Amino acid sequence: PPALLVPGLTGSKEDFLAVLQTLAASGRRVVSIDMRGQYESIGPDDPAAYTRAALGEDITSLLEALGPDPVHLVAHSFGGLVCREAVLTGRVRPASFTLMSSGPAAVTGPTADRAKALRDAIPELGMETIWQVALEPDYTGQGLEAEIIAFIKVRTLGNSETGLVSMANEILTAPDRVDELAKHCAGTNLRVLVLYGEDDDAWQPAAQAAMAERLNASKVVIPGAAHSPAWEAPETTAAALRTFWHECEQGPR
Repeated sequence: PPALLVPGLTGSKEDFLAVLQTLAASGRRVVSIDMRGQYESIGPDDPAAYTRAALGEDITSLLEALGPDPVHLVAHSFGGLVCREAVLTGRVRPASFTLMSSGPAAVTGPTADRAKALRDAIPELGMETIWQVALEPDYTGQGLEAEIIAFIKVRTLGNSETGLVSMANEILTAPDRVDELAKHCAGTNLRVLVLYGEDDDAWQPAAQAAMAERLNASKVVIPGAAHSPAWEAPETTAAALRTFWHECEQGPR
């Protein structure tokens, strides 16, 4: 079966570059996307186009388009909240569902503070100013290479501002739908993997472990990774995904 990789709120298809080759090594078709309004995907100026459910509709359409075989669905961070909506509609059953560095409900703590700051600052300042004042100095301070910062700038300013505001609001207000998902997965025999970095700073590792428990899911903790295991520990992350996919393809557990 092919695989569909879905990024997080401020992410893009490039977040998966470091794992693509390994995942596609056995001739598997692997597709990573920009969601509506992200980087190189055009999006409308209507806030309603960026709800979790609306974005989830796009994922459902993509799962159908990549068929007829069921597709391994991998969703990072906010992408997990979006893909959960797609799975819960029950219109398309993926071959498997991986929640990577994602959580049971809205973000809390410092991550929520950052999302609120972004949501509230965009209408007032615009992304160009936010980039210059806050983001660029932050990335420079992290010691990132100039060309990586240059790419992040192009990507950041390529996002739909309406989309960013709406998605930030969505990640701040997402309800806990884990029990619904658990019931759906049990009823449709859909296997789930919860994969996260040991130092994740968006959703607490303990919250993700508890979510895995509630979902009766497989769980992989990636050493030496924080919120972006596909970037921070690509070999370990890709190996974990391939192992999980292979198990799912061997039939019911």
